[in-house]
Amino acid sequence: MTLSDPAPLSSPRHRDRVVAALRAAGCVFAEDEARLLLDAARTPAELTRLVDRRVAGHPLELVVGWAEFRNLRISVEPGVFVPRRRTEFLVEQALAHAPDASVVVDLCCGSGAVGAALADALGARVELHAADIDPAAVRCARRNVAAAGGHAHAGDLFDALPGHLRGRVDILAANVPYVPTGEVGLLPAEARDHEPLVALDGGPDGLDVLRRVAGGAPRWLAPGGCLLVETSERQAAAAQAVFSAAGLAVRLATDEERYAHVVLGVRP
Repeated sequence: MTLSDPAPLSSPRHRDRVVAALRAAGCVFAEDEARLLLDAARTPAELTRLVDRRVAGHPLELVVGWAEFRNLRISVEPGVFVPRRRTEFLVEQALAHAPDASVVVDLCCGSGAVGAALADALGARVELHAADIDPAAVRCARRNVAAAGGHAHAGDLFDALPGHLRGRVDILAANVPYVPTGEVGLLPAEARDHEPLVALDGGPDGLDVLRRVAGGAPRWLAPGGCLLVETSERQAAAAQAVFSAAGLAVRLATDEERYAHVVLGVRP
């Protein structure tokens, strides 16, 4: 799409042309997306580039550079996992279990949305750490946790964390990849083609990373501290068994409206 119209970007003519382009590309919420794209663009040329990327199938959040998560504007960039609204349920469960948490770790943090949301709810007293194996995710998370005084670390799961956190963590949120390897190709193109494989592929049964996190969690959790992971309905029973085998007191929380399934394990 080319916008050579000299009218201001706020003009109805620009809005109508953007909406028409998005509708033709199959965007269901064309009007809402047009508003966000118009807000993000500073010039007609930039608007053209943004609309062209969206029409080509790039996730809207990566096009405009941010995603909304628990009323926060989370910075995202190409190559970083986009936080899902259903993951807000994981945050809610963490806050319900540990409303006075003082040490929070966002493991497999991606953009750091979960950690940022937890810190926003818990207040200034919280010590926040986020970690991911993907350097692009760590760069993005560092920006998103900065407002809470948080720290972002690069590395493989617990290897990324500073040793002084061992045995002190009240909330360990780990939005691990849980798509079975053989099903990654069945994901929507927005995820399959534009998000990192390391944030999606959970191994043959989707539980490889979850097993590693559950196995290491008791050494990092404070007494009464909780580990929370998101999983699918089909995997929930197996995930609970993994938590139990790690010595955690486990329960499953579900939200049918958001199709969210969270396994929560507590260190005795």
